[in-house]
Amino acid sequence: MTDPLKALKAELLGVALEAAHRAGAFLRDGRPDDLGVAATKSSAVDVVTEMDIASEKLITDFLAERRPDDGVLGEEGASLAGSSGVQWVVDPIDGTVNYLYGRPDWCVSIAARKDGETLVGVVHAPVRGETYRAVLGEGAFVGDRPARVRPAPPFGQALVGTGFGYLTERRVRQAEVTRHLVPKVRDIRRGGSAAIDLCDVALGRLDAYYERGLNPWDFAAGDLVAREAGALTGGRPGEPLSGVLAIAAPPGLFEPLQGLLEDLGAWHD
Repeated sequence: MTDPLKALKAELLGVALEAAHRAGAFLRDGRPDDLGVAATKSSAVDVVTEMDIASEKLITDFLAERRPDDGVLGEEGASLAGSSGVQWVVDPIDGTVNYLYGRPDWCVSIAARKDGETLVGVVHAPVRGETYRAVLGEGAFVGDRPARVRPAPPFGQALVGTGFGYLTERRVRQAEVTRHLVPKVRDIRRGGSAAIDLCDVALGRLDAYYERGLNPWDFAAGDLVAREAGALTGGRPGEPLSGVLAIAAPPGLFEPLQGLLEDLGAWHD
């Protein structure tokens, strides 16, 4: 007898993969040489390009065609309640500034939630030539290869990814946290795409990642990929990963990093 939830997850994964690849091809092949800023979000340096808007429309139109009763939450304004209990969480370009400058670390991030639980996550990074995917309870993959976190190193040997917000006050506070963290770890990396950073933890390309100020579309897919690859994810002690604080790391590294970030006040501006 067919398991309805398993069948739903398989369907959602197929839709997410196709939507992400369509948007990724459009963004990679259609990027104008004179790409400019269409608007700003939280501050003058937090940009949205014309391609963000076009990519989100491409994705939401495709989702409406394939799954018309589902809800959608998109970075560039797409908001639809839906009636099926499934909600798509869409970032049409995660790493917009990288995309604007022609840097490679940007991606399309698409997650599907059912009754608030993320069932499927897809992060497609066209310039990297990689697609990261996860299904709840079924593991994480890059292409057809299983993704697995790197075993926890000693804290002082950890390569840690992070990111910075766009509001000046928050950036100053984040820089202060980083100043205290740098002497305690191997090094810090700042890639510019939260979704890719979470997938890099899943693949062992980073030992850990943390950031304050993310939105649901930044982390919904990458969080599932990291967890299904064996990472622990969360925020402040006892709290889930959220916009307040996002942390991902393998067991044995997650706990001391979370404790240190709590002590450093990484959860507040």
